Amino acid sequence: MEESGRVVAVEDEALWVETIRQSTCGTCSAQKGCGQGLMNKMGDGKRNHIRVLLDGAESSRYQIGEQVTFTVHDNALLKAAALVYLLPLISMLAGMAIAAELWGSQGLAAIGALSGLAAGFAIVRLYAAMNASNPRLQPRLVRGAEKTTAIPLRLS
Repeated sequence: MEESGRVVAVEDEALWVETIRQSTCGTCSAQKGCGQGLMNKMGDGKRNHIRVLLDGAESSRYQIGEQVTFTVHDNALLKAAALVYLLPLISMLAGMAIAAELWGSQGLAAIGALSGLAAGFAIVRLYAAMNASNPRLQPRLVRGAEKTTAIPLRLS
């Protein structure tokens, strides 16, 4: 999966790249029930900043405002999506089943489900913190493109 963006900062081993999220919310039939549509409405909803590893390239070759292309390994993206969505769901169901089996009460089963969900989110957060600097999971630079004029950012 390749994405392009504009360089907003240069570090020794990485670039900070601003991407603009492309949204198809206007043509989607599930506009009101979709989380992506809600996220786009928050803030300006369009700009993301991503740290992209240079993968051995010289940082001095890149200037602020330059367009670059980077990639995220599909395998890493699929594993992350499965972890973020499935682990909390599975832990919630396991917590509910264990609490229902042990105490036989619907109220305690609901508390067990909430506890399992919280535990699943905690495990996801711990995994993310442990792998935050894992180079295999980081976006990597593919190529630089022609320079564009820098657009100043408005901070509100």
